Amino acid sequence: MVDVQFRFRDDDAVNDPAVTVDSFAQQSNASAVRIEPGDDARDLLPYLDRLRLIEVNFPVWTDGRGYSAARVLREAGYDGELRAVGDVLIDQLALLRRCGFDAFAPERPLDPADAEAAFTRWHNVYQATVDGRPPIWAKRHQG
Repeated sequence: MVDVQFRFRDDDAVNDPAVTVDSFAQQSNASAVRIEPGDDARDLLPYLDRLRLIEVNFPVWTDGRGYSAARVLREAGYDGELRAVGDVLIDQLALLRRCGFDAFAPERPLDPADAEAAFTRWHNVYQATVDGRPPIWAKRHQG
């Protein structure tokens, strides 16, 4: 189990042990899975209704495949906890949140004030993502 430092959900925290993507499909009672950089998040799509937690591992901050995994899962309708774990840095927080992450377990604790500033820094965004915020160009055309 990893220590969650930031969580943006109202439900109870999930503390179930996460299994690998490969072993998940062969288990009938697992409700938590951990995606590693080489895993394909689409392999989990048939099982989203039984998953309470999906951890996405960032072994190094330069590996961005976890962003894509989060977006695939959220766009497919996954509404359980999506937790970024590993080498998560302050500069990534806002972008990870926009891709659908709602819990963060960095391997090294982050300064809470710096994290709050990172989560709230940009009021306007340029791309549409799963967080529902309209891109700034779309605001121009609202009546």
